[in-house]
Amino acid sequence: MNLDLDLTGSTVLILGTAHSARRALRRCTHAGAVVRTAHTPADVDLASLDDVRLVVAVDDCQGGWDEVLVRLRQTHLVVREDAAAPGGQVILVGGGPGQDELLTVAGRQALADADVVLYDRLAPHENLAELTHGAELVDVGKRPGHHAITQRGIEDLMVDRARAGETVVRLKGGDPYVFGRGSEEVAAAREAGIPVRVIPGITSAVSVPAAAGIPVTHREVSRLFTVISGHVPLTASECEHLAGLGGTIVVLMGIGTMHQTLTGLRRAGMTTEMPVAVVERGYSMNQRTTCSTLGEATSAATLAACSNPAVLVIGEVVRLGHDWPRELTELAGASLGVSG
Repeated sequence: MNLDLDLTGSTVLILGTAHSARRALRRCTHAGAVVRTAHTPADVDLASLDDVRLVVAVDDCQGGWDEVLVRLRQTHLVVREDAAAPGGQVILVGGGPGQDELLTVAGRQALADADVVLYDRLAPHENLAELTHGAELVDVGKRPGHHAITQRGIEDLMVDRARAGETVVRLKGGDPYVFGRGSEEVAAAREAGIPVRVIPGITSAVSVPAAAGIPVTHREVSRLFTVISGHVPLTASECEHLAGLGGTIVVLMGIGTMHQTLTGLRRAGMTTEMPVAVVERGYSMNQRTTCSTLGEATSAATLAACSNPAVLVIGEVVRLGHDWPRELTELAGASLGVSG
């Protein structure tokens, strides 16, 4: 149902069982309407509808409404039909790199249909009340050194609310399946017998470098990219394989292990002149890019007081970024086949 009417202060009558009509009830209430409900045809008093501006008839497969709807449509009332709210389900939504406009259309629709949203701190949450039309919003975000709710607790809450018949949206930053523990949450829902689906999001592994003008691939420069998590330091063997692959290395949330990562790559044979960029708070008003080389990046990041959330990009493609210093390109004599 598309509420294209200004319902502020208006009386709306919603027809349908309490469970099937809960979404229409939430949306109309959020739109500022005074809501009345009729759960059965017998609850409708046609003689007392003078103050009603809109009737919302929920298609909940319950019989007996046809005659009532015919008579309502013969009056001055506007009658809209709405689909019944679904039974309990879980929807994992990838929120992208943080801006509302980078949510997918499917993600926005899922938020509009949600009864409750469990959201992470890196997910777009500043305007959730508007996007969800009055759904309950629960902050389950983890912060370094502070987990207000454990991963198991999130999964239990998600399952419990879905078992109660609600549509639960689990809103995550980036894409749920890129270091987002999305597969664990899907497994928890499936184990509990809860219907679950995943709506992908724009991963920060690609979008945050792009926000700084850095492509993760570029013809004749890099034909592959590798995405790694920066939460745990890489082993010597992993560094050797990464250095040997070539291409672009993207490290998510890698500030805490940056020194170990760059030192390991250098020991594995990567040149100290390899460009490195640290892109902090991508797509926010405070986005910042710090560019350096493999040999100097740790010192540069320390001097700039870089902090997470940040994406590290290691590779020749960094020279293509908006903030790569021209003097470093000239010093290295690098030419990537682009004009500048």
